[in-house]
Amino acid sequence: MEKFPKFELENQNGEIVSNDSLKGRTVIYFYPKDNTPGCTTQACDMRDSMADLNELGVTVYGVSGDSRKKHQNFIEKHGLNFDLLVDEDFKLSSELGVYGPKKAFGKEFDGITRTTFVVDEDSNILKRFDKVKASEHAEELKKFLKEG
Repeated sequence: MEKFPKFELENQNGEIVSNDSLKGRTVIYFYPKDNTPGCTTQACDMRDSMADLNELGVTVYGVSGDSRKKHQNFIEKHGLNFDLLVDEDFKLSSELGVYGPKKAFGKEFDGITRTTFVVDEDSNILKRFDKVKASEHAEELKKFLKEG
């Protein structure tokens, strides 16, 4: 089984989250940028699904290249009920192959591709979701977690 890489990232409050923080099943989702339409839709969908996800024993972390301050603002603005992790140097997202060349609105640039990992407490990757649709992802996750 493929392992999630070793990591240590700060959350929005400057607390360190690492592989050692993983308890039970954990959803770690990578998204391009705080306060953009698709990312806001996805984050609010996760927020609204949190009771169901917690009932399934799941912890959720969102990861982007935004700063702690931007994460704090995003959480406050939308009442998010989970931690956002800072990957400003894109080290973890690069290691997982979710950071790189993208194309949007006719322009090419480097960025994070919306991707989600479900990981167990031993850092085993139980499932990888590529080409995530922001508005449908929480339902897709809940379905997988109930079945798996």
